[in-house]
Amino acid sequence: MTAQARLDSTARTDGGRVPASALRVFTERAFRALGVPEADARTVAGLMVEADLRGYDTHGVFRLRQYVNRLRDGGITPAATVTTVRESAATALVDGGNGLGHLAMKAATELAIAKAREAGIGWVGVRNSNHAGPAALYVLPQTRQGMAGLCAAVGSANHVAPFGGSELLLGTNPLAIAVPAGRQPPFLLDMATTNAAMGKIKTLAQRGETMPEGWMVGRDGKPLTDPNRRDEGFLLPIGGAKGYGLAMAIGLLAGVMNGAAFGSNVVDFSADTTSPTNTGQFVAALSVSAFADGTVFGQAVDQVFDEMRACPPLPGHEPVRIPGEGREARAARDEAQGLALHPNLLKELDAIAGELGIAVL
Repeated sequence: MTAQARLDSTARTDGGRVPASALRVFTERAFRALGVPEADARTVAGLMVEADLRGYDTHGVFRLRQYVNRLRDGGITPAATVTTVRESAATALVDGGNGLGHLAMKAATELAIAKAREAGIGWVGVRNSNHAGPAALYVLPQTRQGMAGLCAAVGSANHVAPFGGSELLLGTNPLAIAVPAGRQPPFLLDMATTNAAMGKIKTLAQRGETMPEGWMVGRDGKPLTDPNRRDEGFLLPIGGAKGYGLAMAIGLLAGVMNGAAFGSNVVDFSADTTSPTNTGQFVAALSVSAFADGTVFGQAVDQVFDEMRACPPLPGHEPVRIPGEGREARAARDEAQGLALHPNLLKELDAIAGELGIAVL
């Protein structure tokens, strides 16, 4: 069983199901208790629960503890204003006001889509933002408008060394791409530029599990498998030097291009709960109609999907799947049946409720 499958399996079998609506209300109350305006709290809570519904449980309510700590200690501005500071027909630069990153990224996504309707493409950079959950949240809205979506971010802490080096100067720097189809759900790629995202490792630590070799190494170059010792080493980039190069490219475009942090300027948003992170991100929308008839394009994408699935699997392997396949169905199922939360996560949410004086789940 893969490590991701183990995470999913554990969540399904060990946790009690919580209605998605109840989780949204709980998360919204937590933010409001910390001074986040009602509308903003509702928006962020909705996006966080959407992340869980789609299977990104390392970037959903699991992250509430980190957001609470930073709001409480001054690292995030509760009542922030998102502003557009530079703009052209197809581009813009958004300042998140050091608020919750979901708010800046939602605004950037909507602006990119609006620009793509007029110019065929919209590219919006973001600065003074914060951790915003999975990048997938900011590429799926484009597909509902007949557009492709692209999103990337500078990681919210440095967990990676340059290829061949030993100093932590890079984050996991995630990248997401979504492409609409015709009769089928969209193509959706959401990945870190490391073999594993740090969120997965933190989740394993919370659940008392180990991680496989190949995710992290210590500064002696030997594998690390205890997620509680993650601070003793660093994550490994995908494809060695290629993953390092991709993380650098994202850092330059999402960080340096936007006047946001990159390299040694990145603030560890978990360890430092008082300093602004100046997180950098970008989101883009590309209108299919600028290049092709939308119906014809959708049919062609469907055909490609069918061809991929029809490819005979290697012995011992499961059938070929399309990136993102099954997430729409999972979201619908868990919206109807409730979300399976691990007992240790439920304990953490109870602790947050006690600290903030709000009702427990």
